[in-house]
Amino acid sequence: MVEDDFAFIGVDEQVIKKEKAKARELRKTSWWRNKISSGICYYCGKKFAARDLTMDHLIPLARGGTSSKGNIVAACKDCNNRKKTMLPLEWEDYMASLDREKSL
Repeated sequence: MVEDDFAFIGVDEQVIKKEKAKARELRKTSWWRNKISSGICYYCGKKFAARDLTMDHLIPLARGGTSSKGNIVAACKDCNNRKKTMLPLEWEDYMASLDREKSL
């Protein structure tokens, strides 16, 4: 996603920058260190080294989400990259479609 995509979705670029700055500050806190210490990806449930987990917004910034503790989860890089700007329900539908494809 590029900066121009935010304008298309309707979220002000300055708001996005402000929320990204908040997220960078949260990464420095003991709250975040505790969050990644389990090493569990929120989406796939697999175990990873803490350094291999990324910060993901459940409601993406591009969709109006915020960098608040209630909206941030630890995710593996693969899940975070696949989720992109999906909302939680969209992600669940996506994962269900993958499960259906596997069973065919």
